[in-house]
Amino acid sequence: MQTIFVMVKCELGRAYDVADEMVQDIEQVSEVHSTSGQYDLLIKCYLPDGQDIGHFVTERIQTVPGIADTFTLIAFKAFG
Repeated sequence: MQTIFVMVKCELGRAYDVADEMVQDIEQVSEVHSTSGQYDLLIKCYLPDGQDIGHFVTERIQTVPGIADTFTLIAFKAFG
């Protein structure tokens, strides 16, 4: 299992719509958090080993209406 975090910048006024769609429509999404700062949402996703992260982000995450920009982090190991 691969864990990735995707930071999402939303179009103005669309953060809650984007968060709702992520939780309801994308099964790999585990958690969605609203954040302050440069990005509006932090999304935690679990992908099967071998699944192409680039394709997942560009085809499943970035195509959600209301998303303006993304920044993806790949996690190596969870502690605790």
